[in-house]
Amino acid sequence: MTITKHISKFVPSGRRTWMSTAGIERAHRAILFPGQGSQYVGMGKDLYHLYPRSAKLVFDEANEALGYDLKSLIFEGHQEKLKLTENAQPAILTTSLAMLRVLELEFGLDVAKACGYALGHSLGEYTALVATKSLSLADAVRLVRLRGEAMTRSVSDLHTNTAMAALVVRKGKLLDLEDAIGEIKDMLPKGEVVELANINSSFQVVISGTSKGVDATSRILQQRQLAARAVDLPVSAPFHCEFMAEAAQVMKDALKSVTFQKPCVDVISNVTAKPYTTAEEIPEHLVQQITSAIQWSRSITYCKGQDVDEFICFGPGKVLSNLLKKEYPLDQIKSITSADDILHHAEEFY
Repeated sequence: MTITKHISKFVPSGRRTWMSTAGIERAHRAILFPGQGSQYVGMGKDLYHLYPRSAKLVFDEANEALGYDLKSLIFEGHQEKLKLTENAQPAILTTSLAMLRVLELEFGLDVAKACGYALGHSLGEYTALVATKSLSLADAVRLVRLRGEAMTRSVSDLHTNTAMAALVVRKGKLLDLEDAIGEIKDMLPKGEVVELANINSSFQVVISGTSKGVDATSRILQQRQLAARAVDLPVSAPFHCEFMAEAAQVMKDALKSVTFQKPCVDVISNVTAKPYTTAEEIPEHLVQQITSAIQWSRSITYCKGQDVDEFICFGPGKVLSNLLKKEYPLDQIKSITSADDILHHAEEFY
């Protein structure tokens, strides 16, 4: 863990800039952005009113890009409507970026100088790409809205029930569990599907597929002492599995018209668990991500292999920070979920 301290200085505008006495903290810090499921009505509302020249502009830009009042849905809407995939994805992205933008414009955070890596869980990867100047906010919010619509539409004509379940992995059994799922897939009756959707940590994965396929797999993994228990997830579609193929094609077509820049900070792909090396490979991996397992645990492991020991989680909810705290209790893990969090933690980054 690094011990070099940050110092702050005032610039003529009165804004503080983030700088390091030795410039080495950057390599030891990563910024993270959440995926779907972290949304709640009222998120970001405090920022909107407190920071009109930063947070407010993010929500207003998202509204303009989408052509409807996303802001009102987030601040005063109904939870049932907000959690719909096509609404939750742009809402989470917008709120997460509003939090980051406050630190950039009000406190002088320079992402390129403040961290070595950026990563986001599933849709959060789009947020990370905006944060690192690879993708514009307007393009990102339109893309994730389309992504949510396409994911929902992918299963609208399926004549079978689908499900997702979170599994608590027994200690040291992650690789065995992955192998077992591959074996179980081939054992299932014709028409039944199960796939690994998220590998979130050494102790948590999510599986996706048909209801019978997910139920059978959960039962077998518990019988084999590879999973301690399974929890059904209240989701509208079986994400990150073969049923999302139609959505992947929709996004492949849409991404052809979007321009990506090389990120100013290494962004770690959910598919490869390694940083992008060129801007050209980004859309290809974003398409693959829709039907592939989210390699979150291996992405974090990559960061740890680069001596990262400080993680800053931007956005609603604390799912990512809680996973990290359990896996790496000695690391510095901060959650930026509200205006209070920004004021509490801002000084710590100087």
